[in-house]
Amino acid sequence: MKNLLVCSIFILGIYSLSAQDISDHAIGLRLGSNRGFGSEVSYQMKLNSENRAEFNLGWRSGNSVSAIKLNGLYQWVWPLEQGFNWYAGVGGGLGSFSNNNVNGNSGTFVFAAGDIGIEYNFDFPLQASLDLRPEIGGNGYFENSFGTDIALGLRYKF
Repeated sequence: MKNLLVCSIFILGIYSLSAQDISDHAIGLRLGSNRGFGSEVSYQMKLNSENRAEFNLGWRSGNSVSAIKLNGLYQWVWPLEQGFNWYAGVGGGLGSFSNNNVNGNSGTFVFAAGDIGIEYNFDFPLQASLDLRPEIGGNGYFENSFGTDIALGLRYKF
């Protein structure tokens, strides 16, 4: 039993060291929801074999609030299976919002963000992802200074 455990740990260690499938660059759209439907132009840049940077410029509209957001994330990427990766990251951003209610407020805001998701890299230059991005801060933009953004991403890899 002890040998089986040692062999399993050894095999998992080798598997986790296998080569990553991170594109040098990827650009596309990230479509999701956080205080209304929104879309983001999303760009990813490979930093090394296990890490990348992601930058997003987004527009949100809904729930009587409209906003423009810019954020940046540092991500760690791990392989799951052929073509599949999962990733997690941290970062932050800034934005501007307008509350369309009669007594609504408007302003600028900064926020900190996390990110966790899964992606699939097709054999042709396309990447599809699904992720969750919790955001803290907001200066009145987020209810209770906290928001979650769930989104589907489609990016062209080059």
